[in-house]
Formats: sequence, C-alpha cells, structure tokens
Amino acid sequence: MLRSLLLLAVMTSTLSAAEPLKLTLRSQSKQPDGSFVPIEKPVQWDAKKTVLIVCDMWDDHWCKSAARRVAEMAGPMNDMLKIARAKGVFIIHAPSSVTDFYKDTPARKLAQSAPFAKTPVPLATAERWGTAWCWTDGKHEGPLPIDDSDMGCSCVGKKCEIIPPWKRQIATIEIFSGDALTDNGQETWNLLQERGIENVILCGVHLNMCVLGRPFAIRQQAYLGKNVVLMRDMTDTMYNPERPPGVDHFTGTDLMVGHVEKYWCPSFVSSDITGRSPFRFAEDKRAK
Repeated sequence: MLRSLLLLAVMTSTLSAAEPLKLTLRSQSKQPDGSFVPIEKPVQWDAKKTVLIVCDMWDDHWCKSAARRVAEMAGPMNDMLKIARAKGVFIIHAPSSVTDFYKDTPARKLAQSAPFAKTPVPLATAERWGTAWCWTDGKHEGPLPIDDSDMGCSCVGKKCEIIPPWKRQIATIEIFSGDALTDNGQETWNLLQERGIENVILCGVHLNMCVLGRPFAIRQQAYLGKNVVLMRDMTDTMYNPERPPGVDHFTGTDLMVGHVEKYWCPSFVSSDITGRSPFRFAEDKRAK
C-alpha cells in the first residue's frame, strides 16, 4: 500500500512538472485608422524551453521612491520565481553592473561556463550605464509615451540626486542552485542556446529604460528572434508625473506597457504562473 502511494506521488509530481505554462498574452493590434486595439491570445509553452530574466532588481536606487517600489515588489517576485522554478523554468538574475559582487558564486560561474554560441545577428555594442545598450529604435517603434528626460524621479518635492548606490541584487530575491547570474548579452545567449530555450520572460525594472534596453532585455531578445514577453504586473517605470503626459506614475507605467505591446512583444500577468492575484503597488490607488 505504501509503495503504491509513493508511486502515485512520483507519477503526480512527474505529470505536474511536465505541464506546460499556460499564458494569456496581450498585444496591441494596429487598425486601418491608425489606432491600436488590445488582443489576447492563449499560449502553452514548454517550461523547460523558457527562461525568466530578472532585470536590475537592485538593493537600492538613487531615487528613493523607485527604491521603495523595488523593495515592495521583491517579496511577491521572489514567491513567483519559486513557483516558476518549480515548474521547470530557468531563472537568470541580471543585476546590471554589480555582477562582481557574485564573482565566486555558482550562479555567476554557471553563466561564465556556458559554451560560446554564435548569435544570428550582432549583439548591441553601444555602452550605457555599465553594459551594452539597445537604444530606442525609430525604425521599429514610435516615441516613448512618457517624458523621462529628467530621469524620472517621482519623489514629491525635492528630486533625488543621481548617485548610483546599488551594490548587489536585493537580498529578498533568492538565488537557488541551477539559477544563473549575468548582465552580459553573449553570456545570456550562450545559456539559452545550451538549454534549447526559445521563450524569454522579462520582469523587473525599469520598463522605459533597462527592461527594454539592456543587452539581455526585450529589444535585444526580439532582434535575436526569441519569443520574448513582458510580465507586466512585475515591472515599474522611471517616470515623474510632473513631466508629459502629466499622468500619475502608475498610469505612466501602463502607457509604457502599451508601448511594448504595440512595438516589441506581448505581455501577461504573474497570475498565469502563480494562480494568485496580480501584483499591485500599495500606492496605486486607481480603480481596479
């Protein structure tokens, strides 16, 4: 009897691990009159052919409000990552410009040891903020819907001084055995090709900057031909509501999500992975 129960448990665990990721992807379809209409499409992805990349969830930020939101999102994101990892999704932690903090860790060594794989198109080589950068591409996308020319500090009153304080990924987000850590485009590509990964999920911050522009992020993955998607409830923007279009901070993030859905890739919410309610910042007082 005990043997039968153990066999059943093993079979159940195997079946559970083999279940595909069931995501509802939202994109924006351009209409003949130039307007965009949201459309949703259910997909099923092989978890073993999927990676989830955590972008720039640092331990601190030069903008106090940005740092506060990262700290708030980190716990729910860590819970989501645990569930995704258990389903078989590969996790890459990408805390840009602070990978030396992890130089002797298994996650960093895993990224460095992946065999070289040639990319189908050249990787970005322009530099910005410590890594290569994929700049806004006028041939591929319209202008960003928010003005972030002041770097987007949303603190009320005196704006924060731009002095980067980050030293590592925020400790709330755990790094487990089998995870990798890199901020390098070639290392990311090597890891994906070694595992036969076709699907790339981006979460983290900030959508109008690093989540689009970093060498492992949305623009670069789109150029490389991967099935890239954004987890839209687990991201944030650098946007100051005092700048155009003069909307609140969270509406500014929604506008950026719409931009990504129009020009780069679909999005989905973490509920598709966790079965829980989507993440929502406590300061977001808009009607649900």
